[in-house]
Amino acid sequence: MTTVAAVDLGASSGRVVRGVVSDGTAHIEEVHRFPNGPVHDGGTLRWDVPGLYREVLTGLKRAGEIDSIGIDSWAVDYGLLDAHGKLLDNPVHYRDSRTDGITPPDGLYEVNGLQFQPFNTMFQLMAEPLLPQASGLLLIPDLLSYWLTGERGAEYTNATTTGLIDVRTGQWSPELTRDLPANLLPDLRHPGDPAGTYHGVPVTAVGSHDTASAVVAVPAENDRFAYISCGTWSLVGVELDAPVLTPESQAANFTNEGGVDGTIRYLRNVMGLWLLQECLRCWDTELEPLLREAAGARGSVFDPNDPVFLPPGDMPARIRQRCGRDMTRPEIVRSILDSLALAHRDAIADAQRLSGKEVEVVHIVGGGSHNELLCQLTADACGLPVVAGPAEATALGNVLVQARAVAAVHGTLADLRALVRKSQPLRRYLPR
Repeated sequence: MTTVAAVDLGASSGRVVRGVVSDGTAHIEEVHRFPNGPVHDGGTLRWDVPGLYREVLTGLKRAGEIDSIGIDSWAVDYGLLDAHGKLLDNPVHYRDSRTDGITPPDGLYEVNGLQFQPFNTMFQLMAEPLLPQASGLLLIPDLLSYWLTGERGAEYTNATTTGLIDVRTGQWSPELTRDLPANLLPDLRHPGDPAGTYHGVPVTAVGSHDTASAVVAVPAENDRFAYISCGTWSLVGVELDAPVLTPESQAANFTNEGGVDGTIRYLRNVMGLWLLQECLRCWDTELEPLLREAAGARGSVFDPNDPVFLPPGDMPARIRQRCGRDMTRPEIVRSILDSLALAHRDAIADAQRLSGKEVEVVHIVGGGSHNELLCQLTADACGLPVVAGPAEATALGNVLVQARAVAAVHGTLADLRALVRKSQPLRRYLPR
C-alpha cells in the first residue's frame, strides 16, 4: 500500500487529499479544505499565496505518514522572486483588468500553439511593473513546491500555458523569451520527476496544471474520446500525439497544451460553471432547488465566452442583458446550462474537424460531473453518450502520477485509466 498527499488548488477553494493506492485501486480522502479567492489590493486583484501555503502545511500535517507530495493548481498566474529568492509581491489574479486590450503579436500561434487568452502569462508580463526587479518567476504550484523544498523548477504541463514554450520542441522558446530578464525562467521538469524533499518526504512533479492531472484520470477505454474538465472553466477537447498549428485551428481559438507522457491537450476554454457560481453568490442561495426548477424552465441561449462574463460582479444582470429579456432564477440557470451544453457541442465538433480525431464518447470529469442536468443536456446536444465522473479527477490524476513515480503502479496512461474505471463510480447519460 502506498499513501501520497495531493495538494489541489482551485480558483475558489483548495484542499489536501490523502491518496491510497493498493491492489490495483486508488482511493482518496480529503483531509483539509480551505477557501481561496481574489484579494483586493489597491485596485488590483491578487492571490493570497502565503495564506495558501499555510493551509497547505496544515493539510500535510493532517495527511499523516505519506510517501510523496504533489501539487497542482490553476494555470498562468505566477510569483516573482528577488535576487534572494523572496517573493516580491502577492501574485496578480488572472481576472484582474491589467491585461485588458492586449493584442497578440502576429505569428505567435505557430510557435506556442495557444488560443488567445488575454490573461496568459506572457501577456501578464507585458503589464508587469515588477519585472525589472525580478530574478526568478515561478508558477503557483512551482512556487509552493519551492517553499517546501528550496528547489526551483518549472513543471512542463503548466509551463505550456504561459505562452513562452515552443510547442514543437517542448522547451522555452528563445524567440518568445528574449526580452525577459536573464535566468528568469527555471529549468523544466516533467510529471514524475523529483522536485526535492520536505522533511524527508519526496516532492514529486505531477501534471501541475489541474487540467493535465484531470485528463490523466479520464476513465476512457480507448483513444476515441473527448473530455470536458468541468468546473469554474469547462476545458473541452481531445488528447493528441502532436499539436495542430493550422490557421483554421487558430481561427477556431483552439489551444495546444502539454499533457502527461508527452501528450497534447487540444482544447478550447469555455467559460464554465463560473457563470453559475457567480449567480449563486449574488443570490446567496443553494443550487439544488434551482436545478430541479431549471429542468422544466424555458431558457435562452447566449455565448458563454463573451468577455463581459469574465470579471466578477452581477452575473444575473449581464445574462439577462445578453438574452434580451427578464428571466426568473430557474430560467437563468437553464439558460446557463443550455448555453454551456451547446458550447460543449461546438468545441467537440470543432476538435474532431480540426484534428481528424474521431470521438465516440464524451467524458465529463470534475465538479460538473455531479450536475445531472448539464450532463444530460451535453449528451443531447452532442448526440453522444456522456460518462460522468470521477468528480475528483484532478486529485486522482495527481495521486496516480505520484504513485507511478514511486513504483506503486506501472504502465501507460491507458493502465492508469483502467485503474480509475476499477476504483470510481461512473454514471452514463444517453442522448435523447
